[in-house]
Amino acid sequence: MAPTRREFLQIAGISAVGLVFPPLAKVLDSAQQPGVPAAAGQPPGMANAGSPLTAKRWAMAVIAGKCPSGCKDCIEACHRTHNVPDFGNRKDDVHWIGVEKMTHVFPAEAHPRLPESIRVLSAPVLCNHCENPPCVRVCPTQATFKRADGIVMMDYHRCIGCRFCMAACPYGSRSMNYRDPRPFIPKTDPAFPTRTKGVVEKCNFCEERLAQGILPACVTACKEKALVFGDLDDPGSDVRCLLNEKFSLRRRADLGTGPQIYYIL
Repeated sequence: MAPTRREFLQIAGISAVGLVFPPLAKVLDSAQQPGVPAAAGQPPGMANAGSPLTAKRWAMAVIAGKCPSGCKDCIEACHRTHNVPDFGNRKDDVHWIGVEKMTHVFPAEAHPRLPESIRVLSAPVLCNHCENPPCVRVCPTQATFKRADGIVMMDYHRCIGCRFCMAACPYGSRSMNYRDPRPFIPKTDPAFPTRTKGVVEKCNFCEERLAQGILPACVTACKEKALVFGDLDDPGSDVRCLLNEKFSLRRRADLGTGPQIYYIL
């Protein structure tokens, strides 16, 4: 039965409200609150403190010459933030960031005439959040996947511990929990989930902090400002400007993985 004139007007009124309010909500969400300053150390062009930091393509540059010998501030900050266990032995080691000599990071570039200043350099190594990640291709449960902004993620609930991703990763950036990690977490941070035995884990570019408008823990912990993070597709971002000015290397770029960690010597 056709609707009456009154019913037709009611339906039309509800539809009009639905059309008006979503755009209004978007305008209110995008408006900067008066009196709220930008976050300290925030790259140019990014959202205000408290608003999610977004990018078309996240990337990081590591200025190896600024990394002091023996410094582990970035590792400690990352592992503390993400409840990474400390088993105390290499066999069970779980890590999101490590520190390696540059001659180990780039073995193909090492040679007997390498300057001592380069030979002694160390730098952080972490997941490269590849443009073409082999770990994603081999995962049978889609526990590892790539976001639109380039971050390669892990869904711990989907992980079945097959370790195909570990075999596929040419950078050794993934760790397997062969034992229950929870008793080996020095101090649990309730803001980030703990894992279980049989689950693979790795760096996630601090996606949970980016969602809160905060830069990655390793970046904010580095007193020497050796880690530069930002949107590679933004010509005005710190990381893009730095890479435009300095020569950089990427680990095993010849494999076609498209790593998004850039090393500046």
